[in-house]
Amino acid sequence: METYLDRIKKLKSEQKLTNDQLAERSGIPLGTLSKILAGMSDSPKLSTMIALCGALGCSVEYVVNGTPENHHNYTLSAEEISVMENYRRLDHWGKSLVDTVLSKELERVGKSEEEAPMPVQSEKKSAKILTPISAVNRYAGEPKARTGKRQISLYELPVSAGSGAYLDRTDAAKITIPDSNKTAEADYALRISGNSMEPKYHNGDILLVQSTDGVEDGELGIFLLDGCGFFKQFAGDRLLSLNSEYGPILLKDFSDVRCKGRVVGRLKRR
Repeated sequence: METYLDRIKKLKSEQKLTNDQLAERSGIPLGTLSKILAGMSDSPKLSTMIALCGALGCSVEYVVNGTPENHHNYTLSAEEISVMENYRRLDHWGKSLVDTVLSKELERVGKSEEEAPMPVQSEKKSAKILTPISAVNRYAGEPKARTGKRQISLYELPVSAGSGAYLDRTDAAKITIPDSNKTAEADYALRISGNSMEPKYHNGDILLVQSTDGVEDGELGIFLLDGCGFFKQFAGDRLLSLNSEYGPILLKDFSDVRCKGRVVGRLKRR
């Protein structure tokens, strides 16, 4: 499935632009642009995307959603831009809720327009004030506590919390974890080795990981650097250890840099 990053790279390649040329044309700092193109930024700022699309001569709608170019000359108001910026800051649950509300409201408005009868003269009645109902109650019901168990894959070959080890995603066992709100975002689990993430994470700990191709500054993630797996904190152009005995890992020193997931929790030791 083509992503926004694929479309940016495609346009950049078609126009035969280097990173330096695109940075100069868009006004985006080269470091920020390199981070986006490397897939290390999960949610670039809207202002950055607008500048990037302007430099590439395409619409934001095309890059973000892959929709055909807008020939209706739509523009966003300051209020609409603010809504989009706030939407980008939501987590998966928040975005899902907003999407549900939007879908239901569009359905309601559409039905109202189709089924609304012709206006007739009638006696005036006083308006009835209704108690507001939250969107959650109206459409999805109150969030219920998740209970029970579920299975996810555990990759036994340790991802490194030290000097780096190959992350093999082909041979995984299954483990049972609580199916709770705290573990809902976890897509798979990884057992780490080494002490570079101490004192918070220890050798043998099992991490809960959400699959994603990018994380924000300061977040903990699973990274592949030239085929070697690392559990580190993302810091823009480098990866950091929590243990002060280990120095930073500079991303520029590697030819293939990938993010394989965001660490969302850890299983308690029994």
